[in-house]
Amino acid sequence: MPESDLELMVEKYHRALDAFVKGDPEQQKKLFSKRDDVTLANPLGPPARGSSAVEATMDRASSQLREGEPIRFERISGNAGTELAYIVEIEWARAKLGGSDEVSPIPLRVTTIFRREDGEWKVVHRHADPILSTRPIESLVQS
Repeated sequence: MPESDLELMVEKYHRALDAFVKGDPEQQKKLFSKRDDVTLANPLGPPARGSSAVEATMDRASSQLREGEPIRFERISGNAGTELAYIVEIEWARAKLGGSDEVSPIPLRVTTIFRREDGEWKVVHRHADPILSTRPIESLVQS
């Protein structure tokens, strides 16, 4: 993607992760759409839809993180139109998780969709999961 207002938004989005892994979701919340179709699928639960549910999901996730920091963002792919854009990245961060006193790595495979709303880019969907290596088909079976 060329340097643009979208790329500036992506930079803000990445910087907001710094506060998030320290337990503060407020910066990320500001970057998400407030519309009814906003969605968030994180590794800790089922997908959330709607601004209230998305923000509650962010609150729950960030409350389990502290003393963290993003390490790097590895862009796999991305594309932008005039109204919609997406990026696929590997986010590398670390933080203290839950009640642990040890800092743990948090690598996530992340797809983010942005939409232009009232002249600004907003996150309309984020999906993150920890799958970074090939897995056998049997791993899909839930017991």
